[in-house]
Amino acid sequence: MGAPRRGDGIEPRITVITLAVGDLERAVGFYRDGLGWPTDGIIGTEFEDGAVAFFRLSGGPILALWPRESLARDASLPPGPRSSTELTLGHNLASAEAVDRAFAIAVAAGGTPVKAPRATSWGGYAGYLADPDGHLWELVFNSDLIPD
Repeated sequence: MGAPRRGDGIEPRITVITLAVGDLERAVGFYRDGLGWPTDGIIGTEFEDGAVAFFRLSGGPILALWPRESLARDASLPPGPRSSTELTLGHNLASAEAVDRAFAIAVAAGGTPVKAPRATSWGGYAGYLADPDGHLWELVFNSDLIPD
């Protein structure tokens, strides 16, 4: 059997990141208005547990927001407690100034500041905020990790 290898259909990539949210409309507002990410809004409301919102991100991945209870039912798991320290999502911006601007806009749209942006020990610039459901975001400027 062995480990997956390139070309076998199991390439290492993430195409969709789904975040469980408590209030889908509030979460959509945060990502659309606070981070400025494009979306067609909430779709699938005609299906039981189908309401979801998708955001196409630069570089190809999609961020999906799905009600916490719907995701738990779909996975056949009981809903678990929320925890901001289980996962951090990074939004790498073009400059320290862009981090400051994005941070202020996201907080004004309902994000909770966790750690104000500042110079890092590794030479970058970063701050943390939580979205309305407590998901932890690092707004960062790291020139080594900006995609081509």
